[in-house]
Amino acid sequence: MQKMRGKVGKFIKEYSIITFGAVLAAAAIYFFMLPSHLAIGSGSALAMVLSNFIPLPISAISLALNIIFLIMGFILVGPEFGAKTVYTTILVPASLGVFEILFPNFQSLTQDPLLDMICYILVVGMAMAILFSCNASSGGLDIIAKIMNKHLKMELGTAISVSGLVVAFSAAFCYDTKTVVLSVLGTYFGGMIVDKFIFGLNIKRRVCIISQTHNDEIVSYLLHDLHSGATLYESFGAYDGTKRIEIVTIVDKNEYRKLMDFVKKTDPKAFVTVYSVNELRYQPKVK
Repeated sequence: MQKMRGKVGKFIKEYSIITFGAVLAAAAIYFFMLPSHLAIGSGSALAMVLSNFIPLPISAISLALNIIFLIMGFILVGPEFGAKTVYTTILVPASLGVFEILFPNFQSLTQDPLLDMICYILVVGMAMAILFSCNASSGGLDIIAKIMNKHLKMELGTAISVSGLVVAFSAAFCYDTKTVVLSVLGTYFGGMIVDKFIFGLNIKRRVCIISQTHNDEIVSYLLHDLHSGATLYESFGAYDGTKRIEIVTIVDKNEYRKLMDFVKKTDPKAFVTVYSVNELRYQPKVK
């Protein structure tokens, strides 16, 4: 029963995060991208371009495109990614439809395409990073980027930029040169912003500690207070040949601050080096 409650709680938490990310993405599209006709590489941008030729609301065209890309996601990425994205595939266009009803003929908040571009890539970058952290997507070209990430081993930001540039250049069929240039720039910098947000969410610290007399206390703190692991290496000083024990651990941002405070208090003379870790893979032991 307790395991079942845990699974239900995890499911609710995960889909609450996905819902927030999807609605945030839709808001960025409707309030910043569409008013300035910025075709910044996404499924919704492609829908905006196609709306010049197809007499349907952008939300309806976006839904149709998402379904096509979703089928590709099921086949090439896997059922878990596809199952979560089914939800966002419906939610993002549905949110756009709600915004179309609540704010018909919405005009730019900033009245400046450049500011709209900056606001869009910041907000949608955050939304996409949130969704990717849950192994989901806002639909559209995000799915293509995830496919490229898995099968071509490309960084997500790079994959989003490459797939989005095609959409950005398609704006030339409908809009002026300034809009096309802003769309291309927005697509390029948008990929960089997504990378920044993704690494910001996942970044950890690899901490190496050499203490003369407090190794046991530091290891005990890692294991029993932070509930983190540690690896011990035997090392020798090149100058005097003294044997020392080096403690190596990987911690998140909150654990890192706690660990540094403990080490500073326990052994102010400890030698500490810190490295950034963007990705961590391991197989936990089954108890």
